[in-house]
Amino acid sequence: MILPNFLLLAQAAAPAGAPTPPQPSLIGSLMPLLFIGVIFYFLLIRPQQKRQKEHRALIAALKTGDQIVTAAGIHGIVANVKETTVLIKIAENVKIEVDRDAIARVVKKSTEA
Repeated sequence: MILPNFLLLAQAAAPAGAPTPPQPSLIGSLMPLLFIGVIFYFLLIRPQQKRQKEHRALIAALKTGDQIVTAAGIHGIVANVKETTVLIKIAENVKIEVDRDAIARVVKKSTEA
């Protein structure tokens, strides 16, 4: 029987009595994956959680008179704060009601005490 050249080379490279190399340990195999997981946590997950916490605190601290910007880019002044929505004055006699989560940032806090 004639074997292809690559099979002959494979048979010649591995003698019958040659010991097999030792297998890496389970801990050694998982260490790179654990390292990547830690990197992802500190570079992606933790900063995102911090931003979410700051945004929740910003929304909870909203009060009448704050100048805000919505996620859609609408600038206005808070006219009334409700449980789940905020009434925003964007021009004279023009008020819109938006969800509290739609508020991106507070530009200027009200000076009311």
